[in-house]
Amino acid sequence: MPNLNTSIIRSVQIAYPSLPIQRTIASIFSTYDDLIENNTRRIAILEEMAQSLYQEWFVKFRFPGHEHTKMVESELGIIPDGWKIVNFSDIADILSGGTPKTTIFEYWNGDIPFYTPKDAPDSFFVTTTEKSITESGLNSCSSRLYPKNTVFITARGTVGKVTLNAVDMAMNQSCYALKGRDTISQFFVFMHIRNCIRHLKQTANGAVFATIIVDTFKQLKVVKPSLALIDSFASNTSSTFGQILNLTQRNANLRRTRDLLLPKLISSEIDVSRWAPGETKEMESKRL
Repeated sequence: MPNLNTSIIRSVQIAYPSLPIQRTIASIFSTYDDLIENNTRRIAILEEMAQSLYQEWFVKFRFPGHEHTKMVESELGIIPDGWKIVNFSDIADILSGGTPKTTIFEYWNGDIPFYTPKDAPDSFFVTTTEKSITESGLNSCSSRLYPKNTVFITARGTVGKVTLNAVDMAMNQSCYALKGRDTISQFFVFMHIRNCIRHLKQTANGAVFATIIVDTFKQLKVVKPSLALIDSFASNTSSTFGQILNLTQRNANLRRTRDLLLPKLISSEIDVSRWAPGETKEMESKRL
């Protein structure tokens, strides 16, 4: 076919469901969207709770026992006595990634999620990635297989996006992985670097915030609380982070099921009469 015009398109015959079936399908997907929206609102509330507790303890210095803690001068202003001013690289190890050769088929489309700046979400956790690699692909590049709850920060492209991986992932060279030193909680590292992003953008390499390099972290001055207080923060927020992850994974499953359902319902591969009135989409996803 040398070209495509409106006359050709109008002549194409397609099969489509009747109006009652269309309405049933629309109702099914509307319920999915409502569930996803509800979960998204709950995620936002939980993320705000974690952020507020971090701000209260480590920015406003109203942590448990602050009434009996002396405040002292530091190069970053007044801080609680016993807290230290350190480089961010003293808080966390800065680890790099790498990309397997794209020309070698055996390295790609495996079972290992491969994180890039394109995968950076707006919420705390990343559950899925656009690309994946094989075990041989991982062994051929400089990325490690980073365990769950590693902090990823994008260094090029979409710069300064911070997330936690929900499952083990490899990552490309446009990101850094942050791993807390001296048993420092990953949840604290995550919140700490998020809080530092504004300053990080100001100290990034070049006049424009276009990239982050290892020296950016080495030059970034931060406050380091006591390990006991960091552990207490992790203990107080672990349930909140767990709920956020659970809801994020639920939404990912709902979207996946919804997208799988659409062509099957429209093509009548799945009979819409299977859905009883008022049946929830979580029940439907179990059926599928």
